[in-house]
Amino acid sequence: MNTLSQRHALQSVLPGSDELRSLVHDISVTEQKRERDTAATRDVIERIRAAGLGLFRLPLSQGGAGATLSQVYELVLDLGAADSNIPHILRNHFAFVEKARRAAHLPQYQRWLERVRAGELFGLGASEIGTQNVGDGDGNTRLLPHGSAFRLTGKKYYSTGNLYFDHIIVNAKTPDGRFVAARVGTRQPGVDGQDDWDGIGQRNTASGTTVFTDVEVDPRDVLPLEEDVRMPHQATFAQLWLTTIIAGIVRRIAADATQLLGGRERNYYHASAPRPANDPLLQQVVGELQSSAYVAEAAVLRAAVTLGNAFDSSLAGTPDETSYVEAALQAAKSKVAIDDLALRAATRLFDAGGASAARESARFDRHWRNIRTLSSHNPVAYKARAIGEHAVNGVPLPRAAFF
Repeated sequence: MNTLSQRHALQSVLPGSDELRSLVHDISVTEQKRERDTAATRDVIERIRAAGLGLFRLPLSQGGAGATLSQVYELVLDLGAADSNIPHILRNHFAFVEKARRAAHLPQYQRWLERVRAGELFGLGASEIGTQNVGDGDGNTRLLPHGSAFRLTGKKYYSTGNLYFDHIIVNAKTPDGRFVAARVGTRQPGVDGQDDWDGIGQRNTASGTTVFTDVEVDPRDVLPLEEDVRMPHQATFAQLWLTTIIAGIVRRIAADATQLLGGRERNYYHASAPRPANDPLLQQVVGELQSSAYVAEAAVLRAAVTLGNAFDSSLAGTPDETSYVEAALQAAKSKVAIDDLALRAATRLFDAGGASAARESARFDRHWRNIRTLSSHNPVAYKARAIGEHAVNGVPLPRAAFF
């Protein structure tokens, strides 16, 4: 790895630029070769790093692209259609940067943002399998004093992307019961990123285990969570991110169906037209898929605009609670509608292709597997119930993780 000083000249690719379009295109055309190939995925992440995409949301004066939040989610859509693993890997880094921009007055974030500006990528160590209540922030990872520094020990799961990153922000607890965030380097002694994710989808996201064994932590890289900056419904960013990836997959499904039908030559003897591309029943399937993609994209991008307005109010120093609540509602409603729509689209794709679409070499099953895996992060029933209770009884939405 280059030193920080050597990498300060890094400049992010710009929204809508030829460089960015070329990068996304290259990711798309090589996507099918990468399933369960972490080495090939690492190469893509290195290309993303070289393009400065990790700085995308930072101001131009800091080497970033000055992207709006809407432009970030447009990028997620594009990457989701190209290879849904890639934006999923990047989610925790972009969420970290978004948080860091609002906490840049804290010395810990100043130190960590310096590394972001040098092109380094940050992951997260939060979830633990053994916790009773998912998302409550508790766990068994401990940060213990050790001389003038600290030592970190614990095990995190669903540690998406850490295998490809430079740093991990780890949630832990001190002996006196305080919750803290601690930064460790992924290549430090005692940090073991295990490629043991065995999900049916999102296979290249390295969403398995990260083990920390007596890892040394600099006191300057420890932030007590009571001192951290909190925003209303701050988990909305990450939740909308996942739904936007799913919307990107639906776009890819619509494109695959269009190409599939256009390339078919054989049709059933009792079909409406000899050539499949002229068959009105098959045209209807493609039209429905194109419409599903449009609706999914429109929903997530509208929520992104609302969330962008909320984040801008925080950057201006006057957080708008109403905007945050509306963004959380729009993100939740998008998930409730899009999860079902997307799973149906992944099945309807086979109606456009006939039996030949079921060939293993076509790998069209990956769309359903990836959607099912992404949507399982937060079951729809809990979202829909909270939306309904809010609408009928005015009960506030959940404010912690997963909402």
